[in-house]
Amino acid sequence: MLLKRVVTSILLLGILILVLWANCYFPAFTIAAAICALMGGWEFYRMVSTSNQGRPALWLGLVLILLFIVAPIPKWDNNVLFTTAVILPLLWVMIRHNRKDAFSSWAFTLAGIMYLGWLASRYTALIQLDDGYKWVVLALFCAFASDTTAYFIGRWIGKHKMTPSISPAKTWEGAVGGLVGAIIIGSFAIWVLKLPLSLWQAIALSTITSFFAQIGDLVESLFKRNMGAKDSGRALPGHGGMLDRIDSIVFAGLVVHYYVFYMIK
Repeated sequence: MLLKRVVTSILLLGILILVLWANCYFPAFTIAAAICALMGGWEFYRMVSTSNQGRPALWLGLVLILLFIVAPIPKWDNNVLFTTAVILPLLWVMIRHNRKDAFSSWAFTLAGIMYLGWLASRYTALIQLDDGYKWVVLALFCAFASDTTAYFIGRWIGKHKMTPSISPAKTWEGAVGGLVGAIIIGSFAIWVLKLPLSLWQAIALSTITSFFAQIGDLVESLFKRNMGAKDSGRALPGHGGMLDRIDSIVFAGLVVHYYVFYMIK
């Protein structure tokens, strides 16, 4: 399992580098983000349906996820998208014959749209900026560093369980290791990319990004536990499904996005 995890991570890193390079010529990153979000959305809705806790509008949800991902390119009004995301699933549950799980089906449909559509769209908003790819790289590398160091430190010296009722394998030692790893890699990335941040700003942003990345990991773990699933899927050997891989990434992108749009611009 560890070998599969490492090999898959190396392949994904290679694909990411290729996508960022190709983004100079066409919207390769937005296409890749859309694919990842749609795969994650499919897994999200499938877990809900399999658990019999609701019957979300699969195709409607996926279409709206896609619209959120591409919205920053033509600069569509997000208020219209949010309204559409609330109203259309409501109309869908009203015309269904089964009324028993109507509200839960609407709630899970909307949750998937916000989780995989709105959060992931923060990356496609960032990539539209001048030097936006640098901020995208920072968010991704902070998330990767946090995940990787938390995983290995937790396996190596982890003894104190952090949230055993949500994710029994996660430890406080691993969480601290994730923070340290993100600070080191994030600060190094900021220096290499020549982003307009001081050392203390780099440390603070990397720390907050790692914190929310780990929150994102716990959120997905809680969701899987509620759905009675071990992994979201099998798309990525050693990692599970796509949702298992991007759970922390979408939250990391949210932090960097708001930092750039409210502190830099």
